[in-house]
Amino acid sequence: MRPRSLSLVTTLVACLLLAPGCGDDSNDEGGGGSGGGGGTAYGGKKESAGVVAANQLRLTADPGGALKFDKTTLATKPGKVTMVLDNPSSVPHAIELEGEGLEEEGKTVGKGGVSKVTVDLKAGKYEYYCPVGNHKEAGMEGSLTVG
Repeated sequence: MRPRSLSLVTTLVACLLLAPGCGDDSNDEGGGGSGGGGGTAYGGKKESAGVVAANQLRLTADPGGALKFDKTTLATKPGKVTMVLDNPSSVPHAIELEGEGLEEEGKTVGKGGVSKVTVDLKAGKYEYYCPVGNHKEAGMEGSLTVG
């Protein structure tokens, strides 16, 4: 019986020694001497990634073919932003963003397509519009405030 007891004790001791070691490795990955601080920093990174994903500004072209967006004013915080234009119309459209020394244009898309432009914005006023034909002049435009 003694060899079995020794085997059981050896297994228990090994488990007890390995379990805290795993916890220590996690804390080391978090950085710094504080395991809690490391976990918080990582959580912050996840939140930042969520903010980036949330920094998507969506527009929709008029489904009936009128030359207008569903929104004529938008606002966001400085940083990386993706403007997304959904086109449910049979009329081709695109999205263009201009202002503060920046001018970026997404691809022209037909019905069911999506035009996107991703930019790094600083605080200021911007204009977005459809650069296809005379769509901007016909009223397919809006303003974006970054601040």
